[in-house]
Amino acid sequence: MREQRNIGKKIVATGRGGTGKSTFGALASRYLAAPMLLIDIDPDRSLAEMLGIDLEEEGVRTISDALYDIIEERRSDGGNPMPLHDRMEYLLNRECLYEGKRFDLIVLGTKLTEGCYCIPDDLIKTIIPKLANHYPNVVIDSPAGLEHLNRKIVSDIDDLFVILDPSSKSLKHIARIKDITRQIGISYSHLYLVGNYRFDNRTEEYLETTGEAYLGKIEYDADVQGYNMAGRSLLDLPKNSPASVSVREVLARADEMMGSS
Repeated sequence: MREQRNIGKKIVATGRGGTGKSTFGALASRYLAAPMLLIDIDPDRSLAEMLGIDLEEEGVRTISDALYDIIEERRSDGGNPMPLHDRMEYLLNRECLYEGKRFDLIVLGTKLTEGCYCIPDDLIKTIIPKLANHYPNVVIDSPAGLEHLNRKIVSDIDDLFVILDPSSKSLKHIARIKDITRQIGISYSHLYLVGNYRFDNRTEEYLETTGEAYLGKIEYDADVQGYNMAGRSLLDLPKNSPASVSVREVLARADEMMGSS
């Protein structure tokens, strides 16, 4: 666990499946102030893979794995008498937290118990505010769609990045995100639109007419797919790689807009 700092900035990447949320989150961690906390709440666990982290090899467990073992212990012999939230917080700091030089990482993982994600979600809601005090930046990679917003895992967001593809469904996502966050009481300081590499000049121009802050697109980069298939960290991409440069520019524009607001 890092030493306590000022309250960290919470950054969330959201959007439809396959738009590039995890790619954006992984590359953003290259340029945001370190040390930062990365939280992967996507059951596909894409973020860890894109960062070249093998959780099993590192001896790091997902929150869902740890929760499953606690529930099974209690079913069999009563298990540890420590309250569930205290027990999970204890395990998180010791078994579920990957600690690196620039960032630490927590992964929700795939649900192994019957029912919904209510218990692990509730644990994350409790834990995120506590952990945020130890990092200047907290980056959250969301699952596909909008269900995670309804689950209200994070209710107080600084920068909400909506990653888009050039489709009507993706564009409708913008209004739905605004409606849901308003209805269930999720606040954000800034909402930013980011296009993926499928946007061309014409479709990019449309994003600039939405009335929302459009920051640019993630440029096509053949190495991204190659690195993903080889299990290599996207942080090892050359600094002048198109994807890395474009994400750096997107973050720079966000800083400029925040400074002028």
